[in-house]
Amino acid sequence: MTARLRAPVLVLNANYEPLDVCTVRRAVVLLVAGKAHLVLNGRGVIRTVQRVFEVPSVIRLAYMVRRPRPRVPLNRLEIFRRDDYTCQYCGRRIAHPTIDHVVPRRLGGGDSWDNLVTACAACNARKGGRTLAEAHMHLLRPPAPPPASAMYRFRRYLEAHGEWQDFLKGW
Repeated sequence: MTARLRAPVLVLNANYEPLDVCTVRRAVVLLVAGKAHLVLNGRGVIRTVQRVFEVPSVIRLAYMVRRPRPRVPLNRLEIFRRDDYTCQYCGRRIAHPTIDHVVPRRLGGGDSWDNLVTACAACNARKGGRTLAEAHMHLLRPPAPPPASAMYRFRRYLEAHGEWQDFLKGW
């Protein structure tokens, strides 16, 4: 039963904008407190001694939450996700990718979305601490920040929870 309470639930704002993902346990607490409404139930029920609760898959908050536009954090995992675990020099998909600075740090290249790319170990070693021109290499596509869209942020949940797709489109 505890694994069922830890399952992910999509949380929508009052205007149906995707906000976050919480657990079933947190979603049921919001529903019971009247702070959210059930939008989609595709998982059955939870029975207690006194009540029966529908297990939510998608909930909508009863009030509007104002918050700044989300940004994708700059970290290794997000760089790998942006580049789809594909070496940006040779185009091979790799199980154990590395990070490469397009402009080496010693030449003033910093840690930014525009300067970090996914690379296989062989291409990273071949490029070394040189620029692309010095190493006679080129990128498959120029690096840029990934979109902070709901589809990108919650994509990893879609395989197991395809019913969320309709709520993520357009945001």
